[in-house]
Order: sequence, then structure tokens, then C-alpha cells
Amino acid sequence: MKRLLLLTTLAALLVACGNKIPQNFWKSEKLPNIYPDYANVTVPVNIAPLTFKVDGKDGDVVARLSAGEEEVVCAGQKIEPDADDWKRLTEKAKGDAIKVEVYVGQKGNWTRFKPFNIYVSPDSIDPYISYRLIPPSYVTYEELTINQRCLENYDESVIYDNMLCTEGNNGQCINCHNFQQYNPERMQFHARENMGGTIIACDGDIKKVNMRNDSILSAGVYPTWHPWLKLIVYSTNKTGQIFHSVNPNKIEVFDSESDLIAYDVEKNEVTNIENDTTEMECFPFWAPDGKALYYCSAHFEYRDTIEKGREFTMRTQEAKYKLYKKSFDPEKMQFGPRELVFDADSIDKSATLPRISPDGRFLMFTLAKYGVFHIWHHDADLWMLDLKTGEARNMEEINSPDTESYHSWSSNGKWVVFSSRRYDGNYTRPFIAHVDDKGRASKPFELPCANPDYHRQLLKSYNVPEFMKGPVAIKPQQFADALKQESVPVKYVKSLSK
Repeated sequence: MKRLLLLTTLAALLVACGNKIPQNFWKSEKLPNIYPDYANVTVPVNIAPLTFKVDGKDGDVVARLSAGEEEVVCAGQKIEPDADDWKRLTEKAKGDAIKVEVYVGQKGNWTRFKPFNIYVSPDSIDPYISYRLIPPSYVTYEELTINQRCLENYDESVIYDNMLCTEGNNGQCINCHNFQQYNPERMQFHARENMGGTIIACDGDIKKVNMRNDSILSAGVYPTWHPWLKLIVYSTNKTGQIFHSVNPNKIEVFDSESDLIAYDVEKNEVTNIENDTTEMECFPFWAPDGKALYYCSAHFEYRDTIEKGREFTMRTQEAKYKLYKKSFDPEKMQFGPRELVFDADSIDKSATLPRISPDGRFLMFTLAKYGVFHIWHHDADLWMLDLKTGEARNMEEINSPDTESYHSWSSNGKWVVFSSRRYDGNYTRPFIAHVDDKGRASKPFELPCANPDYHRQLLKSYNVPEFMKGPVAIKPQQFADALKQESVPVKYVKSLSK
């Protein structure tokens, strides 16, 4: 596109980063190629500063960020606004936008790229998220941590580190953290292998539970904590993996069997709630009113000619998961029969990870060609089901050509965080998007970091991002001390009761 020489005279020296805007520059009609891509995204008013750099251009970079009379000018290879300056900008732009102008200079010749906006929503976001940081799944029991990150700044800390209970060749795997209604004082996570067990932290008390029992398929795996009762529903899973040498979906994680169980935290009692041998129930999630349990399930009948795990390995692509729900009476502690919510099999797809918005209106889920563990499927997309109208649609506004998978809602229902591999196809990063009252999402933005290159240099994936209303105060060593104790065995009962 033809570029016009634009002569400008900016008399004021803008002090924020101590830099001047170039007075003479060429004007380009192209957006700057920045990483992360923050052009025209919508962010919460309380988000940490968005830092970025210009890719593919050598030379000097100057950026002006403005909202009304507030202006911040930064220069250098990385644009890193000061936290106080950024806060003034977002407060001024609340309900409107921050205008961003990027200038790149080479040998004294400057180009101003097409300006873009960063829209600032007055809707705030929960101050924390938690996630597991995990290396690629080709390694075994190397360092795994569950971390927490403040979204209002860049502070990150470890909730638990598996190396605290790893001894030589006796490694420990940790996963599946979950909170009751975003409450950091009520959480749980699993540890497997060395000193394994389920850790449940509730109002300052920590206990290690051995949920294995002859009457259930396995210990609890994927959890969902009831909105107010001390009741956790888990799927129980016999999980396997396939490592591909040619298939672009490098790993296939599957269940050869899976059921649903309910665990009473106070009574230390567990019971089966779905255990049909021809159904693969997984990924339960409570409705926010606590009166319905959503989950996914695939119908699968073995031919009994070979071992189950091997047979399922050969027939993985036949596993098509549908979305279901079960009613629940909190007074009687009783579940009703299952009801079909979304028949993904009817469109030759598989739906997993149902997550309900806090107002109960929308159900977000992941859809792919087959299977249950869509984080390894490059075709996986996020879909939205309107529970009021029954309409389901592809969330094209936030999906990419690569993997979109695990997702969760903020406590006010205005934001979602989800896992995506859109940048390199290998590592999952957290992306955040605003959701309006009609269930439409804004362009998502990558979790901001103090160093914009941080995620490109981090050789770990973010796994299971969850919003939190505050940080977990329990120290990693306290969790380790609990894991080093003997597990409390659960008691199996035929049904739960008050």
C-alpha cells in the first residue's frame, strides 16, 4: 500500500517513559506486527499492564498510549508501561479505549503504523488464576507445580511443588486442582504415585484422603466441588495414553473405563452415582444453583475379544461424547436420572468439559472429532450452548486454527479463561476473553507478562486455568507435610444422606 509522508509537529515532551514521539515519519495503513497480539482486544479495568514487542522489524520502537488527556510514551525493543501509568490509563479509558500508536525507526527513518485500540471494560476480573505448569508429556515425573498468578500485576507463586515429595526415582505427579466457588480456602488436588492421595483443604484444615475402594472403579480423578455443600463429585477413570509417530495429534489420552462418584467431605463417605459399564462418564461440573450436575459420557461396548485397554486403543475414534445432566436435591442429597443436553454424536463430533456460566444461562464446552482429552487435538474448538434457547454455536470469535480446550468462567460471568495452542501448536497458554449478555465473546488476549517474550521462552504448558477470588495462603511445605502422612481411607456407602 502506498505510504504518504506525514509531517507532524508535536511540541510537548511526553515524560512517562522519558521519550519523544518522532516528528517526521511515514504513515502505514498496516497494523504493527506485535507479540502478543493485543490489537483491538477488550481487557478488564483491573488487568496488569499489557507489554508487547514489534516482531520482524529491526530498529528503534516508540509507542504512545493515550486515553483522553492521559498519555504514556515508551521506547525500546519491548514496550513495558509502568504499573502506575497503566492504572491511570485504564481508569480513564474505562468503558472506552486506550489508543495505541506504534512508531518504528530505522537509520533515522520512522514509520507510524496504523493505530489500534485496547478496549477497557468496566467489568472487573477475579484477581487471581491458578494453573498447573507442566513440561511436554514425553517426560516422566519431572518438576510439576500448581501455581497462582495475580492478574492485577505479575506476581506468581507456587501453591504446591511435586519435587517436595519426589525421592530419587520415586516421582510424584500432581494435577486436578479445584475450588469451591472460587474460594482459595476450600480447594483440593491429587497427587499420584509416591506419597499419593487426594489433598482436601477446607477452612484451614488439610487432610490426605485415600479414595480407593473396592466398590468404586478408581480413586477420584476430575473433580467439581458443590457450590455450597461440602460435597465433591469426581469422575473415576482408568486412563491410558497412545504416543503417535505420524499423527499430528502427538498424544491420545483416553479412558478405557470411567464412572462418577460423590464424596462427602465431612463424613468421609463416597458412593457411586453413575457406573454403567457401557458408558464412559467424565468431567463433571455443578450448575451454579447446586441443583444439577453436568458431565459428558460416551457409549462404548467392548467386544471382549482382547484386553480392554488394547481394544480401546484400536477403536479410540469411535468414542463420541455427549453432554448430560442429572438433577440434584440438596436437601435429600439425591441425584435424579440423566438427561441429554447436547448430542454431539449426531453431528459426528465429541463434546467434553461442560462449564456453566455463574448466571446459569450459558454452557461452554469443547468440541472435536472424537475422544475426551481434547487438549491434544488440533481440531478442538470452544462452543457455546444457550441453555435458555437450546442453540449451540461455534465460538468463532475466540477460536483459532489450533487447539482450544480447558476453560473456566470468572465469578461475575463476564470473562472466560481458556487454554490455547494458537501460537506454536505445542504449548498451551492462557487466553482471556470478555463475554457479553448474549454469550458473544471479544477478541481474546494472552495472559500479560512483565516480559512480553516470557511465554515464547517458557518450555512448559499451562494446564487447567481456574479463577480465584484471592491467593491460596497455605504454604507448599504444609501441603508436602500432609502428603507425607498416612491417607485417611474413605467409607463406601450405597447412597448419601443428610
